[in-house]
Amino acid sequence: MSYVPSELKFTHTHEWLRDEGDGVYTVGISDHAQTLLGDMVFIDLPDTGAAVDAGEECAVIESVKAASDIYAPCTGTIIAINEELDAAPEWVNSDPYGDGWLFQIRIDADQDTDEWLDAEDYLDTIADDE
Repeated sequence: MSYVPSELKFTHTHEWLRDEGDGVYTVGISDHAQTLLGDMVFIDLPDTGAAVDAGEECAVIESVKAASDIYAPCTGTIIAINEELDAAPEWVNSDPYGDGWLFQIRIDADQDTDEWLDAEDYLDTIADDE
């Protein structure tokens, strides 16, 4: 079974979000998603300062198995990216909730976050995949 930290929120497309305060969230992909994708070989992250809409493709992860789009979990502005992943994309595999984070986003003030899943609900959605 995949590891799913209880303090995080998740999307149906397997992104996780950690609330950093003041409308800023760190975003990555779940342990479940990285397991399905396999060993990461390249990650194309969004540009800092880019405005993104919820559900929009904003990054691409390539593994030895496949390439996969990463979707913006909310509408907002990219304020930071994990530049360390250029040299070490495997961190997404070894530490998806830590060093393998992808980007930080400042969400729009009127953003609805009710669609995000808590850990228990996310585990229910992935149970059929495992």
